Amino acid sequence: MDLNRYIDHTILKATATVEDIKKLCKEAKKYNFYSVCVNGAYVGLAYSELMKTDVKIAAVVGFPLGAMTIKAKVFEAKQCIEEGANEIDMVLNIGLLKSGYHKIVQDEIAAIKRAVGDTILKVIFENCYLTNEEKKIACQLSIDAGADFIKTSTGFGTEGATVEDIKLMRDMVQDKIKIKASGGIRDIETAERYINMGVSRLGTSSGVALVTSK
Repeated sequence: MDLNRYIDHTILKATATVEDIKKLCKEAKKYNFYSVCVNGAYVGLAYSELMKTDVKIAAVVGFPLGAMTIKAKVFEAKQCIEEGANEIDMVLNIGLLKSGYHKIVQDEIAAIKRAVGDTILKVIFENCYLTNEEKKIACQLSIDAGADFIKTSTGFGTEGATVEDIKLMRDMVQDKIKIKASGGIRDIETAERYINMGVSRLGTSSGVALVTSK
C-alpha cells in the first residue's frame, strides 16, 4: 500500500501563514502526497509552489459551515479552478439538509458540479451533526447530483471520521461514488483501517507523521 498516494496533505486553520502553506507544499513534494488541501486564498500560492510536480491542489469551498449561498459557492469554486485547483471540496448546506430541503441541497451540489466540469468534486457532510438517516440521504443526493466523492467531515466539527460512518457511507454508495475520510486521522493504524474499508482518499494534517512512522 502506497499510503502517501491516498493523502490530501491539509492545512485549513485560520492562523495558517504563507510560510505554513509553503512548508505544506514542500512536504507534499518530498513525500509525493496525492494533493495539498488549502483554503481558496492560498490556491495561487500552492500552484506556484507545486508547478512541474504531480501533486494536485484541492481547494475547499463554503468552508467550514456550508451555509453560504449557491451563487457564492459556485463563484468560489470557479475562482479556485482559475487559480490552479485540480479538485474542489465543498461543504453541503447542513442546515437545509436537516430541514428536509433535499432538492435544494442536491441542486446546489449539481450547480457546483456543472461549474467545475471535469474537475473532481468532493461533498463534505460534517457527519457529527447528522443522524444516520440524514447521512444516507446526503449520500444519495451527492450521487444524484453527479459528485465524484463524499467526505466525512471538515475537521472543524465536534468529531471527525469514524469507523461507523465509513461503513454506513460505503454500504450506502457501494461503488457509485468514492469516499474521503477526514478529521482525526493521526496514526497509521487508523489510516490503513479506513483504506481497507474502501476509502479512496485521506484528509489529514498529519501526513508526514503517517508516512514516516514505519
